[in-house]
Amino acid sequence: MRAYLLRRSLLAVIQCLVVLVAVFAVGTLLPGDTADVLRGELGTPEQVAALRTQLGLDEPAWTRFGHWLGSLLTGHLGNSLTTGLPVGDDIGRRIGVTLLLGVPALVLVTVVAPLLGTVSGLREGSRTDRTLNTAAVVLHAVPEFVLGLLLVASVSLAAGLLPATAIGMDTAALIAQPAVLVLPVAVLTARHLCDLARQVRAGVAAGRHGPVAEHLRLLGTRERTVVLRHVLPGALGPAAQQFARCVEGLLGGAVLVESVFGFRGLGSGFVEAVQNRDLPQVQTYALLFAGTAVVVNLVGDLVAFRLAPRREVTA
Repeated sequence: MRAYLLRRSLLAVIQCLVVLVAVFAVGTLLPGDTADVLRGELGTPEQVAALRTQLGLDEPAWTRFGHWLGSLLTGHLGNSLTTGLPVGDDIGRRIGVTLLLGVPALVLVTVVAPLLGTVSGLREGSRTDRTLNTAAVVLHAVPEFVLGLLLVASVSLAAGLLPATAIGMDTAALIAQPAVLVLPVAVLTARHLCDLARQVRAGVAAGRHGPVAEHLRLLGTRERTVVLRHVLPGALGPAAQQFARCVEGLLGGAVLVESVFGFRGLGSGFVEAVQNRDLPQVQTYALLFAGTAVVVNLVGDLVAFRLAPRREVTA
């Protein structure tokens, strides 16, 4: 286990570094830079050149990347080229909004998906199983932004039941009006709930008819004991890895959901940073997303190893 942790930790550092290099390379290859965005069409070439020099954009790309990486190693995330303010301050203002969306979505996925998957797997082939599977396939087939627009049109605009947008609301305002969170949390949850529930369902259905379960029944073990002590642990091991992928998906889904519902969280901040060609911000968001993905995947692999130690966990 120690060797596995050391190997995965080293791989995590390499993965984050590769992401940073790739994002920086793509950012420098895009047409235009922050100076062009700030000056716009009204800026003269001389003004744009002067601003580019002021922001340090006339330095070689790898020099700028080295400066940013060096400041990162000292604990400083750099300053935004657009506002001049520390990037960490912007992330601090936005992370609370994203957590208000992501944490309830994770709780729902963690609690509801295993429950639905277990019920469906234990009643394989029944009407309940067919209904849950059909609903999961349909929800999974609908893109998140389409589902968001459909919910806004039907629930908010047509029925007037829930707010349609959170434009202009900060973390405190969202906490004071939790109804604003219902639709975006539902959109974030839907696809990943379906994925995890189907994973658990497949594991439970396979485990119920496996040789271990059949042998325990022949020995007179109660069905409840067979399910709780042998079938579920075997099904939840692979599901833990799928749950880690759900966390990654929630980060990616936040970009779309926050744009559709007008939330000023990490997802919308990343989009704005890309639009402004603000590479220090883009790099920091990329590092945050990549680091989160690496950590949750490592935790998912460890949980899978603990629940199903005979299962080979790939690095």
